[in-house]
Amino acid sequence: MQLRYWKNITPAQAHIHKVTALAWSPNNKTIAVVTEDLVVYLYDEQGEKRDKFKTKPADSAAPSYLIRSMAFAPDSTRLAIAQSDNIVFVYRLGAEWGDKKSICNKFQQSSSVTGLCWPKDRHNELVFGLADGKLKLGALKNNKPYNLYSHPEGSPIASLCTSPNGKVVVAGHQDGTIWRFNFPDEGGAAPGHLQITRHPCVPYALGCGEAIVATGNDNKVVFYDYNGLLLHEFDQGGDENLSDLAIASFNPAGDAVVLGGSDRFLVYGYKSSINQWEELGGKKVENMSSVTALTWKPDGGKLLLGTLTGGVDAFDVCIRRNRYKGKFEFTYVSRCSVIVKTLMTGTRIVLKSVYGYEIDKINVYQDRFLVARTPETLLVGDLETCKLSEIPWSNSTGGEKFHFENEKVCMIYCGGELSLVEYGRNEVLGSCRTEHISPFWVSSIFTEERGNSAESKRIAYLVDLQTVRILDLISGQPLGTISHDSKIDWLELNPRGTHILFRDKKRHLHVYDISLQHKATLLNFCQYVQWVPGSDVVVAQSRGNLCVWYSIRNPDQQTIYPIKGEVEDIERANNRTEVIVDEGINSASYALDESLIDFGSALEDQDFGRAIDILEPLELTSETEAQWRQLATVALQGGHIAVARRCCTAIGDIAKARYLRKVEALAVHLSQNEEGDGFQSYDVQAKLAVLNGDWTQAEQLLLAHGGVDAAVSMYTEAHRWQDAIRVAETHHHEEAESLKKSYYQWLLETGQEAEAGAVKEADGDYLAAISLYLKGCIPSKAAQVVTSSGGSYEPGLLDSICAALEKSGLHEKAGDLYEHLRRFEEAKEAFRRGHGYRKAVDLARHEFPGEVIQLEEEWGDWLMSQKQMDAAINHYIEAGQTRKAVEAALESRQFAKASGIIEFMDAGIARGYYKRIAEHYRQLHTYEEAERYFIKAGMAKEAVDMYSRAGRWEAAHKVAMGYLTDTEVHSLYTKRARELEVEGKFKEAEKLYLAVNEHDQAINMYKKQRMYDQMVHLVSLYRKDLLGDTHIHLAQKLESDGDLREAEKHYTAAEEWMRAVHMYRGANMWEDALRVAKNFGGADASRQVAYAWGMSLGGDEGAHLLKKLGLVDQAIDYGVESGAFSHAFQLARSCAKHKLPDIHLKYAMYLEDEGRFKEAEDEFINADKPREAIDMYLHNEDWEAGMAVAEQYDPTSISDILVAQAQTASRCKQFSLAESLYIKAKRPELALKMYRDSHCWRDALRVAEDYLPSKVQEIHLEVASNMNSYDDGGDEGAPDATMAKAKAFERGHDYARAIETYLSLTTDNCMNYDALQKLWENAVHVAMTHQRNRMNHVVATVSQRLISIDRFEAAAELHEGIDDVQGAVKCYCLGGMFDKARALAGGIPSLNKYVEERYNDHLLEHRNADELATRGHTSEALEMFCHRGEWEKVHELASQQGPAIALQYAAKHAKLKAKQQDFVAVASVLAEHGIDPHPGNFDMYKHVAKQILSFSEAERTEKAESNLATMLHRLLESFEVTATIVGAGEKQEFEHLYQAAHLLSLTNKAKDAGLTEIAAKQATSLLRFVDVLPADKAFYEAGMLWKSVGRLNMAFVLLNRYLDLVEAMEEGDGTVLENADFVDTDIPYDFELPEKDYVPEDQREEVRDWVLTISMDQQVDQTLSTRPCDRCGSDIYEASLVCQNCKVAWEACAVTGYPIRQGKKVTSQGDSGVVASIDDWNAWVAKFQTCPVTETAQTQQLHSS
Repeated sequence: MQLRYWKNITPAQAHIHKVTALAWSPNNKTIAVVTEDLVVYLYDEQGEKRDKFKTKPADSAAPSYLIRSMAFAPDSTRLAIAQSDNIVFVYRLGAEWGDKKSICNKFQQSSSVTGLCWPKDRHNELVFGLADGKLKLGALKNNKPYNLYSHPEGSPIASLCTSPNGKVVVAGHQDGTIWRFNFPDEGGAAPGHLQITRHPCVPYALGCGEAIVATGNDNKVVFYDYNGLLLHEFDQGGDENLSDLAIASFNPAGDAVVLGGSDRFLVYGYKSSINQWEELGGKKVENMSSVTALTWKPDGGKLLLGTLTGGVDAFDVCIRRNRYKGKFEFTYVSRCSVIVKTLMTGTRIVLKSVYGYEIDKINVYQDRFLVARTPETLLVGDLETCKLSEIPWSNSTGGEKFHFENEKVCMIYCGGELSLVEYGRNEVLGSCRTEHISPFWVSSIFTEERGNSAESKRIAYLVDLQTVRILDLISGQPLGTISHDSKIDWLELNPRGTHILFRDKKRHLHVYDISLQHKATLLNFCQYVQWVPGSDVVVAQSRGNLCVWYSIRNPDQQTIYPIKGEVEDIERANNRTEVIVDEGINSASYALDESLIDFGSALEDQDFGRAIDILEPLELTSETEAQWRQLATVALQGGHIAVARRCCTAIGDIAKARYLRKVEALAVHLSQNEEGDGFQSYDVQAKLAVLNGDWTQAEQLLLAHGGVDAAVSMYTEAHRWQDAIRVAETHHHEEAESLKKSYYQWLLETGQEAEAGAVKEADGDYLAAISLYLKGCIPSKAAQVVTSSGGSYEPGLLDSICAALEKSGLHEKAGDLYEHLRRFEEAKEAFRRGHGYRKAVDLARHEFPGEVIQLEEEWGDWLMSQKQMDAAINHYIEAGQTRKAVEAALESRQFAKASGIIEFMDAGIARGYYKRIAEHYRQLHTYEEAERYFIKAGMAKEAVDMYSRAGRWEAAHKVAMGYLTDTEVHSLYTKRARELEVEGKFKEAEKLYLAVNEHDQAINMYKKQRMYDQMVHLVSLYRKDLLGDTHIHLAQKLESDGDLREAEKHYTAAEEWMRAVHMYRGANMWEDALRVAKNFGGADASRQVAYAWGMSLGGDEGAHLLKKLGLVDQAIDYGVESGAFSHAFQLARSCAKHKLPDIHLKYAMYLEDEGRFKEAEDEFINADKPREAIDMYLHNEDWEAGMAVAEQYDPTSISDILVAQAQTASRCKQFSLAESLYIKAKRPELALKMYRDSHCWRDALRVAEDYLPSKVQEIHLEVASNMNSYDDGGDEGAPDATMAKAKAFERGHDYARAIETYLSLTTDNCMNYDALQKLWENAVHVAMTHQRNRMNHVVATVSQRLISIDRFEAAAELHEGIDDVQGAVKCYCLGGMFDKARALAGGIPSLNKYVEERYNDHLLEHRNADELATRGHTSEALEMFCHRGEWEKVHELASQQGPAIALQYAAKHAKLKAKQQDFVAVASVLAEHGIDPHPGNFDMYKHVAKQILSFSEAERTEKAESNLATMLHRLLESFEVTATIVGAGEKQEFEHLYQAAHLLSLTNKAKDAGLTEIAAKQATSLLRFVDVLPADKAFYEAGMLWKSVGRLNMAFVLLNRYLDLVEAMEEGDGTVLENADFVDTDIPYDFELPEKDYVPEDQREEVRDWVLTISMDQQVDQTLSTRPCDRCGSDIYEASLVCQNCKVAWEACAVTGYPIRQGKKVTSQGDSGVVASIDDWNAWVAKFQTCPVTETAQTQQLHSS
């Protein structure tokens, strides 16, 4: 988190002027600041002062008080202020700046108010704390305070805060206790309070966020959870500059907190990845004084800080900030909160995860709609309405598609499911399954409750291309399904969601009434259709006609306008609706009747008065008539009789109007004569029901009130005789029989013979009924009477009935009658004529079996002619017509069924059908299915072409590689690439060229298209050696084409910027040449170009140019450097006269270098540098010329010339001349120095006496002190001088001083060791000869000195010279000369012992292990060998010392290799040299075993696995023969590891020996050890071995399990594994996922391909192999050692690990007792002749035990 100073809100004062409280309104617009002056200052969000008001005391008589705290209400319109004078005021701030501030609430208390907070979303409840320890709730509605809790001991509340969600309030008390109060939650939990912890000091600074933070004067920042559990503690007490932390404030997200102290503030943040708080730093602001108030901007983007001196500073807060498409700015203020700012308008919206998840990615669609992701949720929002939604979203692949056609809802398509999220709601509104997500195929409406219209939220979508489903999103229930006979290409709901328009591929336009479930066709040809915005009016175009439906409930009523052109749009604004038509050159507009459009809105709101007012002025047309009728219908449904009557009158329906008038009069009459509303009486309601056609309702109303006669009369008046008779009979009415007779007579009179026949039939008079039916031309009824009555009738009558049926086209009925009469042939033919094939086939199965197949085929043909292709399929199959069946399946688009039929057809015939199926799936973009059928059709090229056209190059490449030859792939790809190149799809063409390694063609393509950037990119990837030449070639080409800018890019890319400069110079584009030179060549190059430019112009023009460019100085410098002095002089004289001296000087230096000294002298003089001219002459020893210049221009230099001449003479040993010159130059001291340096002491004394008398004495002293060292060679001469001096003492018989002189030189002042030894030995000689009393001392001194310079033998000889044998022996030992030491020691035991001890020490010091071992010091030798890494010698020597030592050093070697992670070496060492059973080594053994077992395929070696098995076997054996105490669990674990290693080693041996099936069994047995062996390794090896054996079922199951493991490893989640295949086995499935892959990706891909192939092979059993249990007989997994049913167990075969079946057991020969299955044992022994466990010699066995 970054805190950057933004601005100062209130300047600090020079004195204490404490800011007592700060607050920022929740709407981000207002800042409140209050100080000790008790005035609240209001600022806008930019920190500009806009308003202020003075607070009021609780008692005007005692105006002294302080403001403790402030808090804004959640609606930002009120401000609560807590005061120390025992009161809380709530001020209403007003809507505008400057509005009067009024007190709307106040809460007077008995003690001082110490804190205040206003919890989020609690608009009328605020919380404040008191000095008496009480926490209170202020209810604003009734202005009453309520006690939330009281501290048991009355400890004052010192601090108060609320959680970010407003559900928790936390208070800190003076006694250090921290209390929590919970508001009731949505689940109904009661409010409550609790002391959660006791802080070590008074928690003056308290805050709530993700945790509770508390600190005080101990400067310890402590984080607690909401139950008081300590989470983290930061001790700031060591910072002496940090005073008490007295204020804390969490950011709105709750994951960061700021604590204020003196001159600084600290920041802590919550790191969710490690679930821990950490210190993020802070800021120190000098002279800021103590922080007394903090507050955050509610969007988290700003932090306000108030100080003790009245200053308020604002800091900008962000984690990071970035821009999106140059239109939006994203400011991440916390991990779960982002401020999105629209740069054009400056508007902001806070995007925040309400669940606290970290926001990962944000996108903006259509510059309006936000979509953001968190790990667990999806956030969508509308920037215009500022509405946000957050929904749980588990999909992390990012494959969603977002649609924003409806402004109120975001539609999200993912994985075949369409989800709808309404902005402002944190839940998915609804979802549906569809694959058709085009805006033309999905329509949604969202209308709010208005008038009598309820809220409506609906969606219409395509289930498939011929089926529409309408879904109510509120209830989640489907409202209707439309099955259409043609593909639908457009649909849309009306604004109220009551109707849906849709158009099909045939351009037919239909409307569907959702409430009536009725579909109607509006147009047979429709080019354009749209609902008029905000209404139920439809506008459509059909060729040259504009069609308008003002009332969609009456689709037959339409208004038609002839138009020319195409409808473009519908515009509705300013009470006018126009249809815009494009007529070619011009656009025309056609106005619609706005009143008729408004009518729909009035009707929707059920505003009948407005609806009538709209319709009354309009002329009665078909449209207005339809709307009057619609209004009448709606009015009647609502019981508005007067409105309905008015509508009937308007359309001329007088009868209905009169009826309604009578009903209305009846209602009025009933209202006057009876109590209650007459309109609600049953009689009136029954009549209205009759009018609406609801006879049942009318009948129920009348009968419920005993009106049987009224009901009968109602039905008879309407000639509903049957209903009248039914009511009469039901209620035993006396007129029932009379009604029946009247009804029959009335039927005859009105010519209703059919109904009369039904009456006779009911009475049992069948002949009369038949006669009436035939008379009424209803032969089917007559036939029904014949078949159902069971009587016998005359043949003539029956023939008449049959003929009538045939004549009426009722062939199926005729067939039924023929069949009833057992005239089967005629019945069959009648069924065929009537296409009643079901009955014909049923009849033929019994009577004509041979014709069944023909009838089935005819049935299929007829169904095909009726376009019922799906129904025809089975009939063709029954008829054996597979080709027709396939055609029918394809026509009905049942491709899966077609594929199933094709499987049984000839391959040559099937290919054509497969192609059609493939083409279908290609059109649907279901490319994987299409590929499958293209491959079956042998059309791999088409599959590749399909993928390439779809841009799915990887899939295309995979198919091509799998099914095409390299030549075909190359040809196909290059051909398709050329096509794409012609189409201008160069990127796609490039991919194809690259796929077949045609890099040059791709490069050439871009070259031809002049797409040089892409060309260069490919050259850089595939022709790196030609990249530079390519750049140059392109640059030259572009240069010749005149595109110099592009040429420059390529020249510079090729690092040939000079060519670019020359190019621009050649084109006279000097500015560009100068720019390139400056950018790529630096200052020198730019000067050259500038100079060249100026030279090209010449004269004043060139100088003016250089001056204009500000390059005069640089051009002059370049001219000087390049030797063009004349041009430099010209430029300087014109534009830079200040440069002339410098040019003269450099020209002079140039002339000097050229040897033109006289000219150089003139230029030095012109440059006013005579000294440089003099130096030039001095350098060339031209003393006369130099003197001439000095005398004329610089007399002060004359002395320097004489001195220089004298120095030259001195170097030439011309001391006299030099002396005279020094004296002439008045520098006698230099002459003296010359003589002293040359050791010419006589001349030196002369000069001193003549010119420097004060130096005479010094010279005398120097001469005396140096007399003895004139000829010394420095340090090298010191020994000789010392020797001579000492010899002189000797000659003078001063032997003591001679010895001292000999010993005076040491290594500190002489490094000539030979000379030193000689001097020291002379000292010994003198002492032995003349100073014997000092002899021992001198010898000891000299001996020590000789030893210090490694002259041990000389030292020893000195000791021998004085018979000091012991000293001599010691010297010999120190020098390593032990043979001489032994010889000198002779027979002295103590000295001999001393010599041997020193010799051993010498061997140890020089690490001579071999000699130590020879001398018997084995332990030291072993350690030395170990240290040197000579482990072969270690093991050889250790083995000689016994098994215990051998095991000890084997373990030591193993530990070293284990530390080096060389686990293979560990196993090798322990297998070869033995294993120490000490428990301290067990962890290492286990670790080594698990590491080797977990080796990948590339890391495995047979030797390592064999050594591991040997190592573990030896360890287990040692448990049996040693006294080592091993726990049962420990031993069992090692046995488990050994069994795994043993089987793994045996598997390697079996594979190498060709015993593949035994190896497969061994690998399968290893599956029991996946707790120590990586599961993917075990399943892969077992599966691949079974695959090589040919047991495909075992291979499939095991390799499929391997693929599941790979996927789980990639996802890092083992819970996704499906264990169904291994439930009844002893293979564990509770194990840890491996951390690394066993085999590389290419091998994993091969396994996937193989498993996929086998999965589609129906002939392969896809389950594990089983065997019957020897006890219970149930089928169990063949390798299981325990039956899962009866729990019987089997021993494991030592060869394979498989169970040893009953009667198959053999035991090894000898005492080892190894058991195995006889077949596997014999196969193993036949190959190896040894036991697989002990490796002892064995033979095959013929009989089992």
